[in-house]
Amino acid sequence: MTTIRLSPSGKEVEAKTGETVLETLENAGYALPNNCRAGACGECKVKVLEGEFDQGMVLDMALSQEERAEGYGLMCMCKPLGEVLEIDWGTDDAKPKLFPPRENVRCMVVDRIERTDRIAEIRLRPIGEPLRFWPGQYVSLTDTQKTVTPRSYSIANAPRPDGEIVLQITRVPEGKTSNWVHQDVRPGSMVNLSGPYGTFIGDPSTDGPVLCLAAGTGLAPILSLTDAALRRGFKQPVHLMFSARTEADIYCRGLLELWNTRHRRFKFIPTLTREEKEGTLHGRIPELIAGQYPDLSKHAIYIAGSPEFVEDCIAAVKAQGAQADMIHTEGFFDQAQPETPSSDRLVG
Repeated sequence: MTTIRLSPSGKEVEAKTGETVLETLENAGYALPNNCRAGACGECKVKVLEGEFDQGMVLDMALSQEERAEGYGLMCMCKPLGEVLEIDWGTDDAKPKLFPPRENVRCMVVDRIERTDRIAEIRLRPIGEPLRFWPGQYVSLTDTQKTVTPRSYSIANAPRPDGEIVLQITRVPEGKTSNWVHQDVRPGSMVNLSGPYGTFIGDPSTDGPVLCLAAGTGLAPILSLTDAALRRGFKQPVHLMFSARTEADIYCRGLLELWNTRHRRFKFIPTLTREEKEGTLHGRIPELIAGQYPDLSKHAIYIAGSPEFVEDCIAAVKAQGAQADMIHTEGFFDQAQPETPSSDRLVG
């Protein structure tokens, strides 16, 4: 049996024979960044401080000879050989280290999808080095000439080897940035991103069921978190309640229904506030929580939406026993409000 030790926290995890370090950490609930899981992208690169390991077959573009000489390894292929393997990962309390934000990363719009009559989804790929981020974080968007006020939008996908970033942007009548996106941004457009920012990320210590609550484009960071958790084989139930005004406002439904079918521990629960449909819950999520979840004392809760939605959901889940330190929130603000700093999270 080999022990994987995390530095600087000193936390230790026991590895099973034949497991990669990535598999060991994921099985213990730690969300180490990764994408290809085949030694090709370099996303899971970590410095080994002590111990021997078999790196396996990896590409030089993902792990250079110089990096190997300095002790770095790709955890998706790395298998420990001795009794202890100590790696430089996480903070003093073994939480993920945030990636340093980068400014004005030039990106190309490769696709655009009209999700609803108010929500446009744009898919961006970097011209150069990918922007590394944690699921649940956000970026600041502007045009390359910087004539549009930078506004912040949550990333709606988990990290990918090609660096693609998905943003879902609600059109706000007086929002200059959202109107620029809806009117002028098309496939082939160049834009600037800065970031990533934010700490609305998955808690690696979570070992119980997860309940996600989202309204409007608050769904974006929830999609990112859920996508990442399902990809890494999170073993606990993950339920996602989404509040929409009408059935036409339930966007990304195909993806959510796919997850429903593919992952037996995932459950998508749409709700409607302005119309009633047979088989669909009707009402605001805070008013529906008690009937769906009588005991939330062991759940990790993730809430994203307007400040009012977030506040009401916090009260609702606490009434069902949710612990304060297990509630994670992301409140969005209307970009039309002039007093709102551009670094704040915005809805459009």
